[in-house]
Amino acid sequence: MNQLQKHGMTILGIVLGAIAGYAWFRFVGCSTGSCPITSNPWTSSIYGGVMGGLSFTSLVNKNEMKQS
Repeated sequence: MNQLQKHGMTILGIVLGAIAGYAWFRFVGCSTGSCPITSNPWTSSIYGGVMGGLSFTSLVNKNEMKQS
């Protein structure tokens, strides 16, 4: 089993989370600039990627993880 199949859901979660994090920065954002996460597009995207990766990893069946 190659690495892309093994970690596909996690990678998908990271990508979708990063896109969602940037979208949150772009459309909601922080008007004062004092918000530590949403005031910068990089931190917002990284935070979204981490949260997306963690969320999508929880969707993986535990039996699939043992087969690797």
